[in-house]
Amino acid sequence: TFRLVSMIIKMRAEIEALGGEIRFQQKVTDVLIEDGPDGRHIRGVTLESGEQISASHVVIALGHSARDTFQMLHARGVQMEAKPFSIGYRIEHPQSLIDAARFGPNAGNKILGAADYKLVHHARNGRAVYSFCMCPGGTVVAATSEAHRVVTNGMSQYSRNERNANAGIVVGLTPEDYRQDGKRDGSPVNPLDGMAFQRLWESRAYELGGGGYLAPGSLVGDFIKRQVSKDFGDVMPSYKPGVTLTNLQAKGHGSLPTYCLEAIREALPAFARQIRGFDRPDAVLTGVETRTSSPLRINRGRDYQSLNVRGLFPAGEGAGYAGGIMSAGVDGIEVAEALAADLLGLPDAPVLQGKGSKAGGQV
Repeated sequence: TFRLVSMIIKMRAEIEALGGEIRFQQKVTDVLIEDGPDGRHIRGVTLESGEQISASHVVIALGHSARDTFQMLHARGVQMEAKPFSIGYRIEHPQSLIDAARFGPNAGNKILGAADYKLVHHARNGRAVYSFCMCPGGTVVAATSEAHRVVTNGMSQYSRNERNANAGIVVGLTPEDYRQDGKRDGSPVNPLDGMAFQRLWESRAYELGGGGYLAPGSLVGDFIKRQVSKDFGDVMPSYKPGVTLTNLQAKGHGSLPTYCLEAIREALPAFARQIRGFDRPDAVLTGVETRTSSPLRINRGRDYQSLNVRGLFPAGEGAGYAGGIMSAGVDGIEVAEALAADLLGLPDAPVLQGKGSKAGGQV
């Protein structure tokens, strides 16, 4: 994360050197779509200022929290679908504990650096619990994009030398888990239902934290015992502006759905069988982690274009085709190649043949 700043500055300079233009503080509020005899075509975008920019090809490279744009595209009839994602907490341990568990007597060796981990547990209630976006020697950060909601994320600087290790401990969800209409008939779930579900738990986290964007938290030992923590131990949370110790599992008013709480309670001791000390009593859980991936997918075909709007290229994490910085970058390269092939009239270009089967893939 730390090195992205200088990389992006260089990328911007290269784009401008090649004749591109970067519009800062400009917000796209609408897309221009034209109905024709051969279907719908993109014709440009409208900015918040009212300015319209004409274009026959538009790449919509959203982040997974671009909720206003999701709603706009849905209102414009751009085909999309609900997709699985995960929710949970951030967990923090001393980095030294993770190093010792992973490296044994070699813990602390500068050649090895800070240890990381990947963990999965299949709970008795059928839920999968796994570690997500593990950040060695990192910090838990505030990641909300809306007022009066709390969202957590994690990051590491290049040095990875902060005191704590952190990771998301999250539970997988399907669209049927979060559909809002109460139906159980197998009909398609509204693509925007995942956002409503996320907002519910993000607002709950804000309330449980006591306002002011404080995050609700619990010590791991107390969480497993279903007790309310009173004081922090040796592990101090890194989330700013701060963590409020509270009841994450209050009946009827918990910080996550009951099936998530049950699965995480079971998973923590199971993870300790893989990483000794993972269920350390004074390790800290901070809530809530809801933005693991996009709650919807903007459907596209083998040519990487929207299934029902020609010239519109959904790309990256928010569009539902990537799960992080690296995969989003790779998807962007493939979308650029597909766009170039379309501009040049090359329907048989290698990107559309060799990689096209991935274009509609799932993340």
